Amino acid sequence: MGSMFRGEEVALVQFFLPTPAAYTCVSQLGELGLTEFRDVSGAGQAREGTRPDAPWMLNASVSAFQRRFVGDVRRCEELEKTFTFLQEEVRRAGLVLPPPEGRLLAPPPRDLLRIQEETDRLAQELRDVRGNQQSLRAQLHQLQLHSAVLGQGHHLPLAAAPTDGLLERSPLLQPPGGPHRDLRVNFVAGAVKPTKAAALERLLWRACRGFLIASFRETEQQLEDPVTGEPATWMTFLISYWGEQIGQKIRKITDCFHCHVFPFVEQEEGRLGTLQQLQQQSLELQEVLGETERFLSQVLGRVQQLLPPWQVQIRKMKAVYLVLNQCSVSATHKCLIAEGWCASSDLPTLQQVLQGSSSEAGVSAVVHRIPCRDMPPTLIRTNRFTASFQGIVDAYGVGRYQEVNPAPYTIITFPFLFAVMFGDVGHGLLMFLFALAMVLAENRPAVKAAQNEIWRTFFSGRYLLLLMGLFSVYTGFIYNECFSRATTIFPSGWSVAAMATQSGWSDAFLAEHPLLTLDPAVSGVFLGPYPFGIDPVWSLAVNHLSFLNSFKMKMSIILGVTHMTFGVVLGVFNHVHFGQWHRLFLETLPELIFLLGLFGYLVFLVIYKWLSVSAAGAAAAPSILIHFINMFLFSRSPTNQPLFPRQEVVQSTLVVLALATVPVLLLGTPLFLRWQHRRPLRPTGRQPEEDKSGILDDSDASVAGWGPDEEKAGCPGNGEEAEFVLSEVLMHQAIHTIEFCLGCISNTASYLRLWALSLAHAQLSEVLWAMVMRVGLRMGRELGVAAVVLVPIFAAFAGLTVAILLVMEGLSAFLHALRLHWVEFQNKFYLGSGYKLSPFTFAEED
Repeated sequence: MGSMFRGEEVALVQFFLPTPAAYTCVSQLGELGLTEFRDVSGAGQAREGTRPDAPWMLNASVSAFQRRFVGDVRRCEELEKTFTFLQEEVRRAGLVLPPPEGRLLAPPPRDLLRIQEETDRLAQELRDVRGNQQSLRAQLHQLQLHSAVLGQGHHLPLAAAPTDGLLERSPLLQPPGGPHRDLRVNFVAGAVKPTKAAALERLLWRACRGFLIASFRETEQQLEDPVTGEPATWMTFLISYWGEQIGQKIRKITDCFHCHVFPFVEQEEGRLGTLQQLQQQSLELQEVLGETERFLSQVLGRVQQLLPPWQVQIRKMKAVYLVLNQCSVSATHKCLIAEGWCASSDLPTLQQVLQGSSSEAGVSAVVHRIPCRDMPPTLIRTNRFTASFQGIVDAYGVGRYQEVNPAPYTIITFPFLFAVMFGDVGHGLLMFLFALAMVLAENRPAVKAAQNEIWRTFFSGRYLLLLMGLFSVYTGFIYNECFSRATTIFPSGWSVAAMATQSGWSDAFLAEHPLLTLDPAVSGVFLGPYPFGIDPVWSLAVNHLSFLNSFKMKMSIILGVTHMTFGVVLGVFNHVHFGQWHRLFLETLPELIFLLGLFGYLVFLVIYKWLSVSAAGAAAAPSILIHFINMFLFSRSPTNQPLFPRQEVVQSTLVVLALATVPVLLLGTPLFLRWQHRRPLRPTGRQPEEDKSGILDDSDASVAGWGPDEEKAGCPGNGEEAEFVLSEVLMHQAIHTIEFCLGCISNTASYLRLWALSLAHAQLSEVLWAMVMRVGLRMGRELGVAAVVLVPIFAAFAGLTVAILLVMEGLSAFLHALRLHWVEFQNKFYLGSGYKLSPFTFAEED
C-alpha cells in the first residue's frame, strides 16, 4: 500500500558491464523488467560533477549510425523481414502459427548466424516450391482451357464439311473466277473471360464483317484460376475466316483482349486424338502438382514449428542490441557503461543477477547509484484489482515523482460517486453480475485472447465495474428503488389510521378528496424514521419528486464539500514530504479557511436544520438559501428567522476571514521565496560536491526543487544559481489563487450533477416501467393471454433497460464521475506532470 499511496523511490544507477558478458547481463535485465535504460549520449548534462570529456559522454559525438551494435540490429531487422515473408506464406496457405511453448530466452549471439542460415534456406525453398506450383498450375490451366475449347462441340461451317466428294478445305464459296478464287477457310479457337466476350464479338464483327463466322459458348465446368485459386467460368470461341489479312486482324484483336488461343484441328478424328493427349497430360501434371503441394505442406509445417520461437528470440535479441547501443564503450574497450532508472528496493536484486550473469566472464558486473538532478520517473506497482483505478488517474496525468497518488482513494470515491448518480438495486445488480462473470472467467485463454475492442475495454475495467455495481446496489437501497419500484423491507414510519381517527375523515370527505395529506404534526401519524433509506410511502406521494429534489440536492452539496476538503488535506502530505513547510501556512491553511468558512458553513446549516427543526415546526422553518445569500450581502431578511443565536455575527466573521485569506494566498508564497532567495547562505564545512551528494541521497530533499513553477524560479540548475524573477512567481501564484477561489464556487456547483443525474436516472427508469411493463401487465387478465403478451413486452423492457439505462446512463454517470475526480478533486493537490517508469522488459514479447 505504500507504493500506492506514493510512488516508490527511484534512483539513477550506472552499470559497468564486462564486454564478453554485456549481452547476457542485459538479457537477464530484460527478463526481470526492473530497469529503464537511458541513452548516455544525452545523459550527464544534468548530472552533478560531470565533465564533457567524461568516458560516459563518449556517445555524445557518435551518431545513431555509428553505434557499436548497429550491424547486429540491422541483421535482426533483415531476419524480421524474412519472418514476415514466411508468416505471409503460412497465412496464404490458410494455416495459423501456434503460440510458442514455454518461456524463451534471448539466444546467444552465436545462434544468430544459425537462425539466419536456416531461415534463408526455408525462405528459398518456399520461393522455389511456390514458383514451381504457380508454373504447374498455369500449365494445367492452359491444358484444361485447351481441352474445354476442343470439347465444347463448336459446329463447323457447312461449306467446310465434306460434301459430294469435295475436300474439307474447299472454300465456303465457289466463285467462278476473280481475285478471291484461291481463298481458303481457316480457324482460330481459344478462350476469353466472360466479361470480355461480348466486346470481343462486337469488335470482330465490325472489323471483319462478311469475312468470318464466330461461335461463342460458355464452359460447362468452372476452372480454377492459377493466380487467385478461385473457380471461374470461361467463354470459348471458334472463329472461321478466309483471307490472310483478316487472320492478322483476328490475331491482333484476340491478343488485345488477352485471349488464350490454341491450335484447332479441323478433322474430327484429329481433334479427339488431341483431346485424349491433353487429358493424359493433365492427369500427369496433376500428379506432379500434388507431389509439389505435399512437399510445400511439409515446408510450411517446418515453418510453423520453427518460426514462432524464432520470432520471439529475434525480437528479444534486437531489443538487447538496441539497449547495448545506448551504452558507452570505456576507454580500454573492456567494459560497457550504461545508465538507467531503477527502484531503490530492487538494487540488491539487480546486483545479484548481474553477478550471476557475468560470472563466466571472470569479471563481475557492477551497478551503483549515482547522483542526478533530473526528476526521476514515477513507479507505482499495480495488480489486477488496482490497475483500472490507477489507469483513471494516469489518464489525467502521471504523477510527479513521489507525489501523493489519488488512486487508493479513487477505489472508494469513484464507484461511490458513480452509484450516487446510478442508484438502483436492479440496475446495479445486473452490472455487478456482468462484472462478476468477467472476474470469474479472467483466467480462461479464450477470454484473454478476445480481440474485440469493446470487449477488451470492459474486461480491463472488470473490477471497476464490479465495485460500481456493488455500490449502486447500496445506494439503490438508500433510494429504495429497484427498477424504479419501491420495496417494503421494514414497516413504514407513517400511519394513515391515526390521521383518519383524529382528523374525522368521513366517507363523504374521502369521496370529495381523492388526494389526502398526512400531517406529521398530528400525534401517531409519523412514528419515526425509516430504519434504512427512503420510506416506501413516499413512492405513493404526489410530492415525491419535490421531496427527493430537496434531499438529493443537499446530499450533493455535502458530498462535494467533503470531497474537495479531503483533496486539500491530501496536499499537506505533499508539502511535508517535499519539505515545503511554508506552503502549509501560506497555502493549505488559507485554502481550508476559505473553503470551510464559506461552503463548509453551508454544509453546517444543512445538517443543523435537519437536526434542529422538528415536524411540528417544519412549516415555519427558515430558508438556508436566503441565509447564504444574506451572508455575502451582510444583510438580514425580516421574514427569514435565524437558525441559531447570533447567526449574523458568525456569518459576517466567516466572510471577512475568507476574504482575508485571498491576499495571503496571493502574496504569501512569492514574498517568502523572495526572502529565502535573498537570505545569505549559511556557512558549511563541506564542499559543494559533498553537499549535493548528501542532498541527493536523501529521498525527501532530493525532490525539493521539483515543485510548481513559482518554486522552480528559485532553484539552481546545472551547478549555477538561477535568477529569481519575482514577476513570474507572482503571475503563477495569481493564477493559482484565482483558480482556487473561483474553483471553490464552480466546483461546489459542479457537484450538483450528482443530484441531476440521480433524478434523471430515476425518472427515466420510471418512464420505461410505466410505458412498457405497466402496459403489458394491464393488457391481459387471463393466465394464457397474459403469458403470451408479457413475453415480448418483457423482452422489450429488458432490451431497453440494458441499452438505455445500463449502457447509455451508465456511460453518462461514468463520465460525470470521472470529471468530478479530475477537475474537482485532483486539482486540489495533484499536478500530474511526471512520467512513468518504463522498464526494459521482455513481457510483451512473451
